[in-house]
Amino acid sequence: MIKKTSQFKALLQSQDIQFLMEAHNGLSARIVEEAGFKGIWGSGLGISAALGVRDNNEASWTQVLEVVEFMSDATRIPIMLDADTGYGNFNNVRRLVRKLEQRGVAAACIEDKLFPKNNSLMDNVRQPLEAIDVFAGKIKAAKDTQQDADFCVVARIEAFIAGWGLGEVLKRAEAYHAAGADALLIHSKLSTAEEVLAFMNEWRDTCPIVVVPTKYYQTPTSVFQDAGISLVIWANHLLRSSIAAMQRTAASIHAQQSLLGVEKEIIPVQEVFRLQNVDELKLAEQRYLPPIRMADPPTG
Repeated sequence: MIKKTSQFKALLQSQDIQFLMEAHNGLSARIVEEAGFKGIWGSGLGISAALGVRDNNEASWTQVLEVVEFMSDATRIPIMLDADTGYGNFNNVRRLVRKLEQRGVAAACIEDKLFPKNNSLMDNVRQPLEAIDVFAGKIKAAKDTQQDADFCVVARIEAFIAGWGLGEVLKRAEAYHAAGADALLIHSKLSTAEEVLAFMNEWRDTCPIVVVPTKYYQTPTSVFQDAGISLVIWANHLLRSSIAAMQRTAASIHAQQSLLGVEKEIIPVQEVFRLQNVDELKLAEQRYLPPIRMADPPTG
């Protein structure tokens, strides 16, 4: 089987546009793989929300690492972890890369904001950026640390999010590419793709570009393809759809004090067992456990 790191690098270098779907735990990661996606976005928003905390680095990096380890174990396709700012300075990034490689995670995406970060799509919050040379040092440290040549480091540029113009984005892109980033994620929260398309018009084919069209979702995918974008991330949609489904189910059961109104709308429990790969355990029990013997009936 092709290594997960090699799978991910092939996605970045493909001539055709590729896609990652968000997951936030082992179960959702398996659902992403079964749907046919070739890669997973280990969403910081999704993981923190599933843990019941804010996307402001309230979950520690080791807690995030534990979640992504379950995701990696549950799937055969590569994961790129949304690693926020790298959870500290260059030294934290070095340790993060070592631990991700140990857990079979194929790539890390690190953003150039200050730790602790605010979610990029929040309104009316500060989004201070890391100094360019400091962040470039993080990228270089990550690349110097990796043991697998195919492990990828994606530099996420937040200058548009922070209110800076195209010139600042290009300056950061050049510095991070020179530091060794395997790809750049250009982030924008406009309702149209004009900022990322303006960047693409200047950047050409210097290195692979990743986008996250959560806010400009009405842009046809063909526009991204024509612009030369390599990878599109559907960044939070399993989380959001699962929340909507759980809210409906909880409200229905609470109001009706009965399961009759929801049972036909939800999956059978046997589907949960299937996703948990219970059949593999049954086969293993046949191989490793002695046959079940009926207990003698009680006497007397």
